Amino acid sequence: MDDLSLATPEQGSETEAKSPAHALPNPHELATQLVAKLCHDFISPTGAIISGLDLLSDPSAQDMRDDAVNLIQTSATKLVTLVHFARVAFGAATSAEAFSAKELNKTLSDVFSTMRATLDFDVADDIVFEKPAARALMNLGYIAGNALPTGGIATIRREDSDEAITLKAQSNGPRARLKPEAVEGLNGQPLSDGLSGQWIQPYWLYSVVQEAGGTLEVNLAPDSLSIKIVLPKK
Repeated sequence: MDDLSLATPEQGSETEAKSPAHALPNPHELATQLVAKLCHDFISPTGAIISGLDLLSDPSAQDMRDDAVNLIQTSATKLVTLVHFARVAFGAATSAEAFSAKELNKTLSDVFSTMRATLDFDVADDIVFEKPAARALMNLGYIAGNALPTGGIATIRREDSDEAITLKAQSNGPRARLKPEAVEGLNGQPLSDGLSGQWIQPYWLYSVVQEAGGTLEVNLAPDSLSIKIVLPKK
């Protein structure tokens, strides 16, 4: 999966990215970039499955049969994990209108198994997330985990009041950071000089929050990153 965490701007208490150089994409371009990211995420485990099948069918590589089977199993598991994550984080391909925290914890934990970061999902299992909050949580957790390229702990919390739901992600670890284009996306800014693959998911999270009438705040510090989302209760 795309690493959102390297080559950041100067660290400190930062909530704004550098000045934008391009206009925001129209819906067609946004969809194109999102599909490109999904293809990027899916191609690696898919290619590994094909490589494993090629080994199984090669008469001269039968001594590698166990390795091939293990490669296929591991890659297929990763691919299914990414698909399950994408269905909640990006799509409406599920008929469910609400998800338990236990379900979302399982999905995020599976995704974190492909990362170096450790997930601390500090939300009670029986808490129910409506679809907008579930979508925001999935993207929030992914970004928080990928902000820890050398490992660390990403803590996810939810707080409720009569008026709003607050989702918080705290990433602590060596070199915790975001790429400049990821910061731009989280601030709802156009992509400037970075890579669109690093920008699109943070901007998607910003869009999800905006559509729900909420707010998103990012704070960067040495070896620490926090993201706070407030979603009004309907």
